[in-house]
Amino acid sequence: MNSTASLAFNWTAWTASIAIVAVISTTVIGLIACRRSHWRPATMVLESLRWLAVGGVALLLGGPEWVQQYVPDHNPVVAVLWDDSASMKTQDVDRGRSRRDAIERLTQSETWSTLAERADVVIQPFAETKSAKPGSNDMSVHPISTTGGEAAVSDTNDARSDRGTDLASPLVDVATSEDHLLAVVLASDGDWNQGDAPVQAASRLRSLGVPVFAFPVGSDTRLPDLELISFDVPTFAIAGKKVRVPFTIESSLPRDYVTTVKMTTSGGDELTKEIRVSAMGRTSESIDWQPEDLGDQTLTLVLPKQSDEIRDDNNQTTAPISIREEKLKVLVVESVPRWEYRYLRNALSRDPGVDVSCLLFHTTAMDKRGGGNADYIAEFPTTKEELARYDVIFLGDVGIDDNQLTVEQCEWIKGLVQQQASGLVFLPGWQGRQFELLETDLADLMPVELDETQPGGWGSRTAQHFELTQLGRRSLLTKLADTADENLEVWGNLPGFQWYAPIRSAKPGTETLCIHQEISNQYGRLPLLVTRTYGAGKVLFMGTDGAWRWRKGVEDLYHYRFWGQVVRWMAYRRNMAGGESMRLYYSPEQPQVRQTITLSANVMEDSGEPLSGGDVSLRIASPSKQEKVVRFESTGEAWGAFSGRYTPREPGEHKLTLFCKQTGKSLETTVFVQGVALEQVGKPARPEVLAEIARVSRGQVLTLDRIDDVVQWLEAMPDPPPAIRRVAVWSHPLAVGLMIGLLALFWIGRKGAGLI
Repeated sequence: MNSTASLAFNWTAWTASIAIVAVISTTVIGLIACRRSHWRPATMVLESLRWLAVGGVALLLGGPEWVQQYVPDHNPVVAVLWDDSASMKTQDVDRGRSRRDAIERLTQSETWSTLAERADVVIQPFAETKSAKPGSNDMSVHPISTTGGEAAVSDTNDARSDRGTDLASPLVDVATSEDHLLAVVLASDGDWNQGDAPVQAASRLRSLGVPVFAFPVGSDTRLPDLELISFDVPTFAIAGKKVRVPFTIESSLPRDYVTTVKMTTSGGDELTKEIRVSAMGRTSESIDWQPEDLGDQTLTLVLPKQSDEIRDDNNQTTAPISIREEKLKVLVVESVPRWEYRYLRNALSRDPGVDVSCLLFHTTAMDKRGGGNADYIAEFPTTKEELARYDVIFLGDVGIDDNQLTVEQCEWIKGLVQQQASGLVFLPGWQGRQFELLETDLADLMPVELDETQPGGWGSRTAQHFELTQLGRRSLLTKLADTADENLEVWGNLPGFQWYAPIRSAKPGTETLCIHQEISNQYGRLPLLVTRTYGAGKVLFMGTDGAWRWRKGVEDLYHYRFWGQVVRWMAYRRNMAGGESMRLYYSPEQPQVRQTITLSANVMEDSGEPLSGGDVSLRIASPSKQEKVVRFESTGEAWGAFSGRYTPREPGEHKLTLFCKQTGKSLETTVFVQGVALEQVGKPARPEVLAEIARVSRGQVLTLDRIDDVVQWLEAMPDPPPAIRRVAVWSHPLAVGLMIGLLALFWIGRKGAGLI
């Protein structure tokens, strides 16, 4: 790098005139003063200082600048940047060639050989490429790391999977690393999903006078394809119980068609289902499966390839599932043994996966509390540790008066739902005792607003009926038949109820699954089956006491199924992963890649009491063997509750190890993260992105058959102007300090000469 330096002035007519007048006037005044003092040496020195100060100010009026020019001693550089991301494997160019093959000529040294004497050519891949082989001749090939700020590693030991395309970073990097950049040649499909907007990098190149010659490649319309974009396998299922496995298909085919999907299990089961796939959209379906064998299994879903589909590598997906035995602990609390209570107790006690405990409060006129078999308990759990054993609690027509629940016990129930992911079911009755619960901490959990003007609810001699909402038609809780049409028919034919609770409206943030078929108020149709999430747990409100009537003519077919589904739905999160003294659960239940997961844990001491504070951490091992440690924070010391957050960057099975330093206990489990990588084959190209880069940088957009034209233009382009560095002398601190110093010497001299 060669450099030259010079002092430049920016005189104007006014500043030059003022400077000349000031210098001449100062000279005349100085001569007169020296003559009057008979050329006294002290006076001559003072006048010289005055003249130097005025002369310096006069020079500064000219705006002097110290100009340095840096002229490179080597040829200018032409950077050829080519996209090597996964989307470039899409075969949509000419006769089925991939985008990567289409730009191959741009990546070869021979293409730019005629520029060897005019410029140095640097060929650089970007996006997923972490290393490259050196080129031949005088052309170098260097990789550019474009992974959004994370450390890049070599291809042979690459642990990153959240790869994408960053168009801005390669442009910025080459402008920073090359001090004599002539132009940039950019070949890409324009699909970027990481980093800053490419137009910002193009603006920087424009300020440097560096044009971008863009070569877009690929089709801007999506090719015919089918893709399984989700396979929502639950974390676990219960042996002998049906589990519904939803999935979603995205189609870019121009027509609807009927096909048969197949789900196989590692245990040898095979299930098929005929579905209709919608054209140019998404289709959501599900397959019901009843596992029998315990243990970990892998489910595989296969979508048959269509004749006009371009690829089938995205027509199959797998996910793990754990098949377990079940023993859910349920507590039912009721005041009087009404019919709803009796049949609910029977349904739960006969369910082999449920261990039910019943607490029956009688009125004060009766001496003893209800009981008669092993299902009954004598009193409400006396400690939090005893209450924490229950996965679901049913609260019937009970309140806080007449020696029933206490305010403290209501506080415990709230903490159990909020901090330990238990479920709570409200089953109000005609006594209206649910209004007493509104005076306790349970008021926050109630999913509905109640009408205080009618505490006893509403009765009718004629049967009234439920009606499913749109949410209810899709919910697992209200699934009483195998298909959607059959389910609607079942709900329409269920025996009606003759009493319903005094409900005014559902609270914000809740989900209404069933409404009254006829009755409405100013808020709309009355909600009868409402759910909500509170803290880590779930809450359900059943607005009638007539579900027991569903047994009419069909016995336990619908009644048992409904309450069994309610119990398992409410206890699902709590039982995702659990040990003797630790429990781990997370939300959402089917996490997606790049989606933040809220992790919750409950930790108990060896004595069974909740751990009050402590050092709890979670080690997460991704499918690519990367490890991350999440430190949990205490969120409820009285319940041993801890929480943390984690955002997975890659799909697949993540291994989790929960550890508590104080107890020395650990818990291991897995989480399957769904989703696809940022880079996908088959997506449409985005030529408009490259067009904007070229326009902003004052370059051009060209087709691949015009590579030779670009070479000729680059040969004819003038060299970039030399880099110039300007230092403003007139405002430099040294210049200001020098002026102040001269003035200070001048006034000190006058004082010493006795002139002041």
